[in-house]
This record gives sequence, C-alpha cells and structure tokens, in this order.
Amino acid sequence: MPRYALVTGASSGIGLALAEALARRGRNLILVARQRDALESIAYELAQRFGVEVLFRTCDLAQPIQLSGLLHELEQSDYLIELLVNNAGIGQHGAFIEQDWSDVQRLVELNMLALTRLCHAIGGAMARRGQGQILNVASLAAFQPGPWLSSYCASKAYVLHFSEGLRVELASSGVGVSVLCPGPTRSAFFRKAGMNLNNLAGSKLVLSAEEVALLAMRGLDKNRAVIIPGWRTRLLSRLPRLLPRSLTRLISGRLNRRVALNPP
Repeated sequence: MPRYALVTGASSGIGLALAEALARRGRNLILVARQRDALESIAYELAQRFGVEVLFRTCDLAQPIQLSGLLHELEQSDYLIELLVNNAGIGQHGAFIEQDWSDVQRLVELNMLALTRLCHAIGGAMARRGQGQILNVASLAAFQPGPWLSSYCASKAYVLHFSEGLRVELASSGVGVSVLCPGPTRSAFFRKAGMNLNNLAGSKLVLSAEEVALLAMRGLDKNRAVIIPGWRTRLLSRLPRLLPRSLTRLISGRLNRRVALNPP
C-alpha cells in the first residue's frame, strides 16, 4: 500500500517549503490547495527533482462540502497517509467589528474547523493503524492576544492548545502530534493579509520559508511537541508568560495596529 504525506496549503510559502523538504527526504506527497495550476506545476517539479510520487487535489478547505468530498475520496482510496501536515490558513487584520462577517467565517472555517476535521478523520485512521504523525501549523501569534488581529491570533491559540491536548490523547496509540509556531516568515502570507512588514526588513527575526521547513523537519525527527523555529522566536514566545496580561495586550495591540493598518 503506497504511503504519503498530505500537506495542505501546499501551493506557496511554508506549505510549499514543507512539501519540498519532505520530497527531498523521499516522501511521496498528496498536495492540497485551491490553485490547480500551481499545484500541477509543483507536483510535476517535485516528482522530477526528487523521484517521488506527487499527487494533488484541488480543494477549498474552508468549504465544508469540498472538504467532505476530499475526505470521502481519501477514505475510499488505498492511500496510506503516514504524515498529515495542516498548514492551510489565512490571516485577517483590522478592527474585528469592521470586517465582513463572511471573511471572519472563512478564517474560522479554514484555520480551525478544517484542521480539526482533518485531524479527526486522518488522525483516527492513524490511531487505528497504530502509527502516524500530525504536524499542525500555528504561529508565534498563538502565545498572546492580538488586538487588530484578534480572530487570527485566537485561531492560532486554538491550534496550539488543541495540538498539545491531542498529542497526549494519541500518545498511547502510536501517533505523534506536533505543532509548528513560526514567527514572521518571508512568504506571501502577510501580503495576502494586507499587512506591511517593511519595519522588519532585514531583521534576523524574519526567517525564510525554507529555513522554517528545515527546522520543522528537525523537530519532527525528535518528535517535539511544540516546534518554534529560531532562538529569537522562542524568546518572544516566552515573554507573554513573564509580563502582566494587561501589558501584553497593550504591546501586542500597538505593534499589530502599526503593522496591520499601514498600507504596504
């Protein structure tokens, strides 16, 4: 039975870098994203470069009907998914009450509900087999409240805590669960979210997607519960535990307002 790593949000950024890092290690892939043309090109390139089998499925994971269709296909196939990488996610900036509800709902559906459903379905199959790994992608934003990024930060806090809880629940079944919490990363994510990171240009805090993927692979090899790429990012993740919550909210709000509300 063929074995695969399934990567969501694989058409760009950290998802693409993770897919390449896995292909480099000889892993067969199932790539999932909305952009068919991009996926087709990426699948062909990775298969040619690394000699692995790369399948792709076009799916908008924020649409429950499409997600159900994907899961049904996987259940009916003979694909054995030994690694699930839940990377797909979106960010949304600005004052919460001024955002279109449809945009907020999409963020919730994609960042939390789709990830949870994939963990339930594919993680359940892994547990029944007695082996497998899950890597959920959260963010440095998971460690503190984020005014003007309230929905995004809350969704990533959910991913962090959900993953840590699931890790304990599945430990006895032979399934490992890790959560990746990258800081600012050079990718299209911030541009798509309408955020301006010019103030961080050249900062050593900002890693490339390839660096994040490499450190994620090392963390997976060691079966780490929480993978935070870069010592600077790890330091920042600890600060909210040391500062009063009121001060954490104030600092986070000021930084997010400045970054999110200035046009790129």
